Amino acid sequence: MPTAPLQIDIVSDVVCPWCVIGFKQLEVALGQFPVPLAVNIDWHPFELNPAMPDGGQDMSEHIAQKYGSSPEQSAASRKQLAELGASLGFAFNFSDESRIYNTFKAHQLLHWARRYNKQMMLKMQLFSAYFNEQKAVDRIDTLLETVKQVGLDSKEALTVLESETYADAVRIAESQWQEQGIHGVPAFILNKKYLISGAQGADVFKIYIDKLLDEAKAVSD
Repeated sequence: MPTAPLQIDIVSDVVCPWCVIGFKQLEVALGQFPVPLAVNIDWHPFELNPAMPDGGQDMSEHIAQKYGSSPEQSAASRKQLAELGASLGFAFNFSDESRIYNTFKAHQLLHWARRYNKQMMLKMQLFSAYFNEQKAVDRIDTLLETVKQVGLDSKEALTVLESETYADAVRIAESQWQEQGIHGVPAFILNKKYLISGAQGADVFKIYIDKLLDEAKAVSD
């Protein structure tokens, strides 16, 4: 076994359903090892809709404008996602009132949460707030409630948002990942060596993890 933890960098957005699916598949892959692996996961920002105004947009309308999907195609896609999510233990509660939002504020809080080793908890809570509870994740009150639910200080979080303490850091990170060729999410980078694009199945993740373990073993032998 490698002495250093497996480093997994995940570039994703809070309102990206395939980012949830991909992460859940990664969890399945990690659970297939008889001895739990030491893993360090860092989440990195990507905005699917950087120009989205406050209040968001009706999801069906947005999908139609962005991808040219018909209402029937959009509904079929949501049904597929809901079924796949359920098979992985995650509930996508889409409805006719579902909306898509800008996530720049959320990414600032995720950057801040890393200081307290609660980035993972906050990311999962944001996924839940948006996909399970259909909450508006561009609203400050929603974000502060989510922060409180993972044990972070909502007053400090409000200061972070109002002062935009990490706004530049988020923009720089987004730009850097795009410069490295990440133009869609999710993107998983394993040990800064292997890129897995999209919500691949657990078998794909396991193949690459096994490869890294074999490489580490060869070095140590």
